[in-house]
Order: sequence, then C-alpha cells, then structure tokens
Amino acid sequence: MKSTIRMMLATAAMTVAGVVGGQNFPSRAVTLTVGFAPGGGADTVARLIAQKLGENVGQPVVVENKAGAGGNIAAQHIATAPPDGYTIHLTSVGPMTVAPHVVKDLRYDPKRDIAPITMGVVFPNVFVVYSGVPAKTLAEFVALAKRKPGQLTYGSSGVGGAGHLAGELFKERAGIDVLHVPYKGGGPAMTDLLGGRLDMYVGVPSTVAPHVDAGKARALATTGAQRTSTMPDVPTVAESGYPGFEAINWYAFVAPGKTPKDLLDFWNRELTKVLNDPQVGAELAKHGLDPAPGTRDELAQYIERESLKWGKVVREAKITAE
Repeated sequence: MKSTIRMMLATAAMTVAGVVGGQNFPSRAVTLTVGFAPGGGADTVARLIAQKLGENVGQPVVVENKAGAGGNIAAQHIATAPPDGYTIHLTSVGPMTVAPHVVKDLRYDPKRDIAPITMGVVFPNVFVVYSGVPAKTLAEFVALAKRKPGQLTYGSSGVGGAGHLAGELFKERAGIDVLHVPYKGGGPAMTDLLGGRLDMYVGVPSTVAPHVDAGKARALATTGAQRTSTMPDVPTVAESGYPGFEAINWYAFVAPGKTPKDLLDFWNRELTKVLNDPQVGAELAKHGLDPAPGTRDELAQYIERESLKWGKVVREAKITAE
C-alpha cells in the first residue's frame, strides 16, 4: 500500500513539474504560430491563451504570425516544424478541412502531417444586411432573393473561408441565387456593406455587432446551433426555418504530425486547463468566442466530419482557389 501511495505521489509530482519523457518540459520558450495577421480574431485568441499558458508552464509562449493563403502557409509550416513540442499552432477550418478540397497541389496533408491537440474556441457567423435592404428577417431576404435571382450580392472575407462556406451552404438550403463577392478581410467587406455596395455580409459577431448596435446594419441570423451570447436577440438560421443548419468558425490547437504522444498529451492537458480558466473564458467572451476544450480524439473526429461536410459544399458550389 505504501509503495502504491509513493508511486502515485511521484507521478503527481512529475505532472506538476512538467516532466515529460524523463526531462523537464518545457525548458525554454515555446512558439505558438498563428496563420493570420496581428489584430484579427485568431491572433486575439492566441495572445490571450499564450499569456496564461506561459504562466502555467513556467516558460514564455511567444506568438508568431505567419499570415497568408488563408492560413495555409502557417499550416504548411507546422507540418514541417520539428516535432519536439516547442512549436504548436492555432489553426482554423480553412487549412484543415477546406484547403484539401480546393488547393490542387497542397503541400501538406492535414491528417498525416498535423497532429490534433484540442479544440480552442468556436463562434458563429452572422448574416447581416445593409440597412437599405428591404428585409428584416431571413425569410424576407430569401423571398427578395427569389424575386431577384442573381441580382443580390453577399460578401465574405475570402474564397474558401468560413463566411464563404456558410453563405454557399445557405444558398443551397434556401434554393436562392445570390452572387458571392470575396474580400481580403472583414474590414473592406463591412465598409462596402455600410456604403450600400453590398447587400449582405457573412461576418463574425465581433466585427458586425458594433454596426448592428448603431443601426447601420441589420442582423438576420447567426449560423451556430445556439444563439450567441454576443447577439442574444438574433435568431439562428435553424430557428429561421432551416432546421439542422450549422456553419461555425473554429480555432483549434495542433502540432507537427510526428510529435510524440506524451508531448501531445502534455499540451492537451495544459491548453485545456487554460481554456477552462474562468478569467480566460471571460476575456474570450468579450470577443464573442466560446472556449471548447476537448480530447485529441474528439478534435480529430470533428475535423474529419468538417472535411466531409465542406468538401461536399466545395464540389457542389464549384469553389476553386483564387
């Protein structure tokens, strides 16, 4: 009995000290890469998490932005980074589940070259229209689109991004013909919407909410399974007559594909701890982001389901890389 207790205490001590593979880990700074420019949603998440994560593991966690190609450049980087646990990555729906169906010569395989750690945060898109569009509900917008096939427009922050995919999935479900206008980010798209040059924009709550609150744009529906706490009065697409509709954004933590299991388990444990921290959760909530930590297997299965879902949308909508 005493030997069993001593073993349990020793194991606990190793866990607290961060001993992995017989060595203290991490023993130096860790890099957390992000596939988008500073100031955006992914960068915000990464910096909030990195600060608390560094405090917990006793080493700096440095955020490194590797923007470009909708996050694919950073995904390729993590796929070829040393699998030593010192480089982890915050990825998203595009590089992991859309790019393989859109990019002809993709230089990484999400399943083979990238290892899941844990889901990070999830958040919906919002269908918003220019204040001059004569539609106060999603049903009214659909009716308007059917009266004017091919004449209405909707914008997104880029081809193959979460907003574009949500828009195409809805067009299919609603049976409407609305022209997609891709932008190089949410800012330019929102500018054109507010100027009346765009009828609808599929954006994230943190981007559109201030303009909706100011009465300059009208929110018709959100794309998650439940209403978002950021815009609780806005119904979901599912509530608006399309049961089962769901098209969420997500940011997840991953590592190089050959990273040893004990290191992946270590980062799953530490990242889950941070994501469950009430203070971190409160900060993320200010940006309309919901923490969603889970197991490595759960993330792998979710990515597989998302790949099947968006692969079908890509084929049916004939989406191609820019």
